[in-house]
Amino acid sequence: MPATDSNDQVVIIGAGVFGLSLAYKLASEGNQNVLVMDRHVPPVPDGSSVDISRVIRFDYTDDDYLSIAHEAYQKWSQSPKYKHIFSSAPILAAMNNKSPRPWVQGVSDALTKHGLPFTRLPDAESARRAFPALSGDLASPGFSGYYNAQAGWADAQKAIAQLRDDCIQVGVSFISGRAGTALKFETTFSGEIKAVRTAAGSRVEGQRFVLAAGAWSPGLAPMYNSTLSTAQVIAYLPLTESEMQKYKKLPIYANFSTGWFNFPPHEETRLLKFAVHGWGYTRKPTADEPNADENNISLPPLRAAKARPNFAPPDGEDRLRQGLREILPELADRPFDRLSVCWYTDTPSGDFIMDYHRDHKNLFVANGGSGQ
Repeated sequence: MPATDSNDQVVIIGAGVFGLSLAYKLASEGNQNVLVMDRHVPPVPDGSSVDISRVIRFDYTDDDYLSIAHEAYQKWSQSPKYKHIFSSAPILAAMNNKSPRPWVQGVSDALTKHGLPFTRLPDAESARRAFPALSGDLASPGFSGYYNAQAGWADAQKAIAQLRDDCIQVGVSFISGRAGTALKFETTFSGEIKAVRTAAGSRVEGQRFVLAAGAWSPGLAPMYNSTLSTAQVIAYLPLTESEMQKYKKLPIYANFSTGWFNFPPHEETRLLKFAVHGWGYTRKPTADEPNADENNISLPPLRAAKARPNFAPPDGEDRLRQGLREILPELADRPFDRLSVCWYTDTPSGDFIMDYHRDHKNLFVANGGSGQ
């Protein structure tokens, strides 16, 4: 985001990782009036930035994303500030021979180009030798993959809470609840935004605005087919104490042919978490919802949730169990602790969108997380 006048009121809609990171940056650089709005005090329970875990990796085919993510990984893994948040774990990336493009080869080439070490896995047997906890057939038929020991995961809820506290320390202000729930923009004839109208009937004025509301963003400003809000399925499986030890060295396994991935066991909750990022589910808002519009083909509910509902479509549960059967068939039919959906904002290319909105010259868009 370009430099702002330090006295401008900058209103950021969305208290996820994009919104809070920008708020912290602006306030740290001397902006005196940075305000973050959201339905809930961060960590926002149903936001895509919040849960028990998020992958930290730099395995990308794009040079820019790889470089930025590698720098972030170094900070996560080396800074004492994140010692209680970050856990090191290798990532095992795999595909089968049904995939239309050689993603694994592309990442391998990129890592080699940047001089970053990784270990090729020519077949499923080599993957099982490297990680004995894996007992299934893995990505088949025609497994290809590699693993990168420089990876890990962050406790997402703790990370957002840390970032929230960092923001408070540098002077960022917050509004939550109905007064922090943005419903629409109030604009001038030329399209410049004057204020945000809220669910409480109040107005939040400003000179510059940032739309960082993730999957809820299309309810406030048209995205012109550059994003699609989709619900992706997640499951949590409880483990016994002996199983926690048995699967302690389970890698982050990602099948890039199916979108299925898992995390190592989460010690505090004793849960094994896994998810599918693929063709997600859409939801057309009902006519009585405040953000309903004929152009909004998919939006999550606007309610302020205490947690994600314990629900996932039946075929989503089937995909989750198929993925679990692929790596740990002995657990595939076990009851889940809970199922849910996480709302992502996908873009056609998978790239972030960081730019001013075409209709509103004082609205900066920070969106398109695409599950990255």
